[in-house]
Amino acid sequence: MGNTGPAELLAIWEAGLAHHGPGRALLLHRAARPETAADELLSLPVGEREADLYALRRALFGERMQIRAECGACGEAMEFDLDARDLGVRPGEQEGPLRVEEGEWTVEFRLPTVADLEAAAQAAAAAGGHVAAKADVGAYAGVDVNADVGVDADGNVGVGADSGAYGDAASDSHGGEAEREPTAAARARRALLARCIVSAHRSGQPVPVDRLPAAELPEPVQRRLAEAAERADPAADVTLNVACPECGEATRAELDIASYLWAELDHWARDLLLDVHLLATAYGWSEPQILALSPLRRRYYLELCADG
Repeated sequence: MGNTGPAELLAIWEAGLAHHGPGRALLLHRAARPETAADELLSLPVGEREADLYALRRALFGERMQIRAECGACGEAMEFDLDARDLGVRPGEQEGPLRVEEGEWTVEFRLPTVADLEAAAQAAAAAGGHVAAKADVGAYAGVDVNADVGVDADGNVGVGADSGAYGDAASDSHGGEAEREPTAAARARRALLARCIVSAHRSGQPVPVDRLPAAELPEPVQRRLAEAAERADPAADVTLNVACPECGEATRAELDIASYLWAELDHWARDLLLDVHLLATAYGWSEPQILALSPLRRRYYLELCADG
């Protein structure tokens, strides 16, 4: 994980305040792989980055993840714990592109990279939509609306309900109003497909990839692509199905590890800076001197200050 002491983590947090989702995710990924260049990080499969961020999260904050979500049916607040050891499975080594056969179509494609996700989100934004370049996206199923991630006063992190891994793939792919005016998620999905398809054949005849709009691929083909990508890179899209203890209905919520980890880092950094302020005021110590203290000793000195 490299050098991720308090001073280094504060520097990452400070730099991240000037960025949003993708920039913050890259900063966190560089903390997880400090020896790797930024362009190489962007070229990694999405699941590889997610695995790195889960490992960083375990190293910084432990294995237990506290999650809050709201029931999509009745609005009940739900709280539960996750074991981070069960998350962040790295994608296996791929020998050549993945292959999907569905109906008259045969499509070969590669797993999307971090750079692909950002480009797809930018393509949707340029067309008048807004889609977050997420860390955990439903791969080819769609670049969905980012889960709402927040931290409460106790440091628990909550995630918002999503629209499902496939979003509105069916309606986006088969005419009607959705086809005449596709959603931002549909535009992003198509841009992602266009970047990642290696070859395509229809009824045995090659279809030039550079002249194949993703909208021409039937919805069953797009669905099969999404399923194959999910099997090959499961960490790219961690979706929770949470049963509501009040009404019993299940709510789907995407766990965006980059947003989750940033929220935790932000909460930790603000608490630490308050500790620095209190100790500097009480003892006249400098920030480096205070950060050099172990968390246990720092807490002990704070208790002494509180006792007067």
